[in-house]
Amino acid sequence: MDSIKDSKMQIDSEDFGSIQPRGDLKSQDEKMTYDQVMNSTGGFVYSVNDLMRVLRFLCLGTEGGSYYAKEPELKRENIQCIDRLIMNGRGSEVVNLIYTVSTEGRACKQGPTLYALAICCRCNDSKTKTAAYKILGSVCRIPTHLFEFVKYCEKESSGTGWGRAHRVAIGKWYNGFSKDPKKLAYLVTKYQNRHSWSHRDVVRLAHIKPEDSKIDMILKYVVKDMASANSMYSEDSSVVDVKAFLDGVEEAKKCTKSDIQKLRSLIVEHQLVREHVPTGLLDSKEVWDTLLRLMPMMAMIRNLGKMSTLGLLDSKSFGETLVVDKLTNEGLLKSARIHPFSLLVAWNQYKAGRGSKGKLSWSVNDNITKALEEAFYKAFKNVPPTGKRYLLAVDVSGSMQTPVIGSSEIEAFEASAAMMLLTARTEDNFEVIAFSKGYTKLDINKVDTLNTVLKKCSNLPFSGTDCSMPMLYAIDHKKKFDVFIVYTDSETYHGKMHPSEALKQYREYAKIHDARLIVVGMVSNGFSIADPNDPFMMDVVGFDTEAPKAMSNFVMGKF
Repeated sequence: MDSIKDSKMQIDSEDFGSIQPRGDLKSQDEKMTYDQVMNSTGGFVYSVNDLMRVLRFLCLGTEGGSYYAKEPELKRENIQCIDRLIMNGRGSEVVNLIYTVSTEGRACKQGPTLYALAICCRCNDSKTKTAAYKILGSVCRIPTHLFEFVKYCEKESSGTGWGRAHRVAIGKWYNGFSKDPKKLAYLVTKYQNRHSWSHRDVVRLAHIKPEDSKIDMILKYVVKDMASANSMYSEDSSVVDVKAFLDGVEEAKKCTKSDIQKLRSLIVEHQLVREHVPTGLLDSKEVWDTLLRLMPMMAMIRNLGKMSTLGLLDSKSFGETLVVDKLTNEGLLKSARIHPFSLLVAWNQYKAGRGSKGKLSWSVNDNITKALEEAFYKAFKNVPPTGKRYLLAVDVSGSMQTPVIGSSEIEAFEASAAMMLLTARTEDNFEVIAFSKGYTKLDINKVDTLNTVLKKCSNLPFSGTDCSMPMLYAIDHKKKFDVFIVYTDSETYHGKMHPSEALKQYREYAKIHDARLIVVGMVSNGFSIADPNDPFMMDVVGFDTEAPKAMSNFVMGKF
């Protein structure tokens, strides 16, 4: 297989161009064109447009900052992009992007999306503000999102009061469950308070007027107590199903160690979750066994360590079979909106056999570890192979050792390697290199795992950044590539030739005049090595679940 692949990518001597070195080339610490900007290291690159910058912010966030820029600085720069777009009459584009990213599950964390939504809701442009409040219910799907949104609105507000538009929108959020009031009852009892806000606070400040008796009963429960909610029962018998659920929640709260079987019955009857279980019973294997059988996908992934400590996920156990079956079920992953990065973090933590906080530790089940990694790839949208020849280039410079998307356990380099493997598993003709101020070819194939890739990179020098290396590798080795994919933070500065110029040189040398460059941005900064004026260069955001589809369409000329 490798020999066939190499023959397809090798350039015959007579096909390889002969170009005299040009004397007008500029090094990366010199400005090559008027539209280049200086990056955080002093190198000159291109600035991504404001809408792409907002997309990076929504998908990658700024938590933890980058190697060269602190978190507040990055967040401020991204907020300024949103403000500029609104001032230029493009607020509706920002709102549409927020809606798309959120509802399609393209971002692994909702925080940046909610922050951006709050900025739009609190802006002075009436059209943007109206459009933003209109999508509140679609973006804030659970109370945690709503509370975080309220927190950001308070931060962005010039005053302390709640305006009419704000109160009406939040009222609509609660009343929006009138067709499924039991879901609202479930949500308000599972997520009682977050981000220093509670339902009682929000309902009171929004002056919500319930649109039907079931919503009224639930709001009385969260603002006052169960006795107040029960007072409605004699007046309206239609609330019986909501009352039964709330009674079940209240009964579960009172359970003690002598009531384990009763609690298990309540869990099954009312579909209760971990948050409904008294703290003193959260070490019960029997309780967790019942919870596991009904547990939502994301809750299951977050609690793998806990369930392992109780012996529920031992080899050949029912728990192991159930977890593996769920993790490898692509339909379940999609319907649960499980983001690939969440799976990568869970996989990384589970295989460590200990929690990142506290003293929790467990025996690692290899079958669950493999299932988590498999789930990571399945969580991206599948695309057919393009049949093109790829060079996949992973930046291993020092700046790529910074944490990515706020995770202290996942570095930008590791995340890049995971993204690279996604393409390697899809395409047939590819080579892989790691680069910093030099390059190293990596022997990577379709059966490689992230672990094996990281081991192969473990002894590489993480030094200065030269993003022209992928193209120079192709020139030096006379290789045919239709597509270069570079996974980087674009903090390049070391090379004697700009990356965009290196691609142009390669096109002339190899006589592949439409050779393409895809830059996968791994940090939420405003930089790119892709020339925005070159139609065969493209920026995508790392861990955007739409990235594989966008890349495939670009490679096949569907843009």
